[in-house]
Amino acid sequence: MHCLRALLLTTLSSLAQASLQVVPGATWTTSNGEHLQAHGAGVIKVDNTYYLIGEDKTGGSAFQNVNCYSSQDLVQWTYVGALLSRTSSGDLGPNRVVERPKVVYNAKTRKYVLYMHIDSSNYGEAKVGVATGDSVCGKYTYVKSYQPLNHQSRDMGLFVDDDGTGYLLSEDRQNGLRILKLSDDYLSVAGSTYLWSDSIEAPALLKLNGRYYMFGSKLTGWDPNDNVYSTSTSLTSGWSGWKTFADSGSKTYTSQTNYVLPVGSNAAIYLGDRWVSKNLMASTYVWLPLSISGTTVKMANAESWVPDLSSTSSSASKAKPAETAYEGEAATYGGKTRDVSCNNCSGKKAAGYVGGPDKGTVTFRGIRSDADARTTVRIRYVNGDSSPRYANVRVNGAAAQKLAFLPTGNSVSSSTLNVDLKSGSSNEIVIEGINDGWGPDIDRLIVPVQ
Repeated sequence: MHCLRALLLTTLSSLAQASLQVVPGATWTTSNGEHLQAHGAGVIKVDNTYYLIGEDKTGGSAFQNVNCYSSQDLVQWTYVGALLSRTSSGDLGPNRVVERPKVVYNAKTRKYVLYMHIDSSNYGEAKVGVATGDSVCGKYTYVKSYQPLNHQSRDMGLFVDDDGTGYLLSEDRQNGLRILKLSDDYLSVAGSTYLWSDSIEAPALLKLNGRYYMFGSKLTGWDPNDNVYSTSTSLTSGWSGWKTFADSGSKTYTSQTNYVLPVGSNAAIYLGDRWVSKNLMASTYVWLPLSISGTTVKMANAESWVPDLSSTSSSASKAKPAETAYEGEAATYGGKTRDVSCNNCSGKKAAGYVGGPDKGTVTFRGIRSDADARTTVRIRYVNGDSSPRYANVRVNGAAAQKLAFLPTGNSVSSSTLNVDLKSGSSNEIVIEGINDGWGPDIDRLIVPVQ
């Protein structure tokens, strides 16, 4: 019994040191082996599961799918399926615009309600579209599209207050940013709540400790800008002037607001898109913890951070663990993998020709972890192609895990690998190609020690 108790305590201690991390701007490979495709997204939490619902940009700007993913930690995402997909004609037909999908639950009708921006390819319609579903991540039935109160609606969001009242957040290019009260079934607009005459898009509304916070972006197209927020204790009046919340001049760390996720009763996380306008499929995500105190909101940048979803403080992140770097050119090569020059890589070199018909491999040995723990390893890489590359990754002899590596141009980016490491310095990570395809050039691995 004493031995069993000691084993249990050791296991719990190790699990507590698990270091699953959010890596802003990285390639996030989901359960289907592809980069997460949920742009302009919103999040809805059901029981202990988070559902991320957003735009599939695999085929570019034209509507393809509204995708749904699930996670219990905001790091490891499972692809569940498409809520809506392209149809042969109509609002969801070919060459249509369907953007910024958001889902809320209506307790009265017991339906999930999906709103989205519906438009023509030249953005001449400026409508909202509505669909309903019986389950959060199942198939939805498209209901209708309309201009709320006969006003344009472009970027939009949804918000449900504590009393169950639903609100549509709508960017009206002619007049400004609106908060509109929804009908009891959430399927139509019942009236106007507030109007900012300022030109603000990408709205996201948060409520913490009785105070409302509206976040939004200035109008600069696909290009990022210094996003702003306004605050009030009432939805109908008293809103403050707009202020920036990220470092001035950082352009919100090259991102645009898509949602703000409350965590616990005192904390929140910013969810933003890092758009790649010339290759929308390669757009990534910038998620960062917000620091909120009264009317003041701040957001610091981070290469990676550890979410604290049980937070009772004003921070949604835990302390980041120490890390160790392992250089690609110092690893063991197999097949015809060899050094390639890389001006932006840490040692001006990378492990190149991974995969391909010659079965090139890169093996990292002696990787240290201080615990038996699930952790996020950052693979720093280069992919000069215009489409993703892929690689199989094997950790300690386990089954291969497929990772995606988005295009990077000549720069270096990260792809996240979420794996179980063993305590000690005997961990091994092998990166290889898939079906004679080429993997990326590997700059280095960055591994949390704890």
